[in-house]
Amino acid sequence: MAKFHPLKVTDIHHTIRDAVVLTLEPEDWSAFDFIQGQYLTFRQDFDGEELRRSYSICAGKGEGKLQVGIKRVDGGAFSTWANEELKVGDTLEAMPPMGGFYTPLDAGAEKQYLGFAGGSGITPVLSLIKTTLESEPKSNFTLVYANRGVSSIMFREELEDLKNIYLGRLSVIHVLEQDAQDIELFTGRVTEEKCAQLFRSWIDIESIDTAFICGPEPMMLGIAKALREHGLSEGQIKFELFASAQPGRLKAPVRSQAAGKAANQAEIAVTLDGATQTISVSKDLTILDAARENAMDAPFACKAGVCSTCRCRVIEGEVEMVKNHALEDYEVEKGYVLSCQSFPVTDRVVVDYDQ
Repeated sequence: MAKFHPLKVTDIHHTIRDAVVLTLEPEDWSAFDFIQGQYLTFRQDFDGEELRRSYSICAGKGEGKLQVGIKRVDGGAFSTWANEELKVGDTLEAMPPMGGFYTPLDAGAEKQYLGFAGGSGITPVLSLIKTTLESEPKSNFTLVYANRGVSSIMFREELEDLKNIYLGRLSVIHVLEQDAQDIELFTGRVTEEKCAQLFRSWIDIESIDTAFICGPEPMMLGIAKALREHGLSEGQIKFELFASAQPGRLKAPVRSQAAGKAANQAEIAVTLDGATQTISVSKDLTILDAARENAMDAPFACKAGVCSTCRCRVIEGEVEMVKNHALEDYEVEKGYVLSCQSFPVTDRVVVDYDQ
C-alpha cells in the first residue's frame, strides 16, 4: 500500500496572485516516477488535526522535475497555508503519484487530442500537453481553457511559450466568464451549448481521438454530454473531477425499533498491509471510517469519491457505494469500491486494500 514520503520544497513560484507552483525534491525519486496527468496526496497537521489534500502534477515527463500547482481556495486550510506560509526548504509529506487521468502514448502515433480545463483544472492538463507534444511528434493538442478573467489564468505565459515551441501543434482557446473578448463565443461559461458551437466553428470534433476534462463538476458533466452527443465514446473521454462537498448518504430503509441495535451492526474483515483485522461497526459508517476508527491506517485523500486513493476490493458481502467519480466500470465489475463512499449492507463484509 502507498505510504507517505518526505518531499523537500526547492522552489515556490506564484503564477497568479492566489496560486503557487511548488517544485519538490523526493528522497526517493523512484517512488515519484509519475505518469502525465497524475496527482500527489499530501498530509499536514493543522491544530492537531490531520488534513489530506490532493494536487495535480503540472510538470511534463521530460522536464526531469516534480511540480504541483496549488490555487488558494477561500477557507481552504491547506491551500491558504501553501500560498502564504510555506517556504523554500520546508518538507512536505506525500503519497507516490496516483490517478488514471491519461492515455498511453506512442512515439509513432499521429493523433488529435482535446482538453478542457476550468481554473486550476489546468494543472494536470498542462502535464498532459507537455508530455504528449514531446512524446508524440506527429500529434496535435487543442485546449479550451475557462477562467473568470485574464488575471485568473494560471500558466498563461507558459502556455504561450508552448504554442511557440510546438508551432502549429498546440491551439489554445481562452473562454472568459467576466472579461469581454473580440469573439463573442469566447465570453461566458463553457456549457454544453457553447461546446456545440465550438464544434461547429472551431474544433473538428470528428477528428478527435481522446478528450480530457478537468474542472468543476457541473462544467465537466455538460462538456462530457456534448462530447458524447457529437460522437465520442466513453472510452475516448477522460475526466478528473475536483473534490466537492460530500452529499449525505441515501436514507437507510426504515427499521422497526424491535429490530434493535443488532440489525444495524456489521462485521467487517479488513486486509491492509498483509494483515487482516475483523471489527464490529455500525452500518451507518463507511468502510473507510470504520477502519480508521479502529486504528487502521487505511488510505484516503478527498473523501468525496473523486480521487480513488481509498480504493479497496470487496471479497465477500455487499456494500452500497453512494458516489463514484473515480473507478472505471470494469473495476466496479471486479468488486472494487471507494471505501470512503461505501457502507456495509450485509451483516458480514470482507474487503482487501492490498489487491
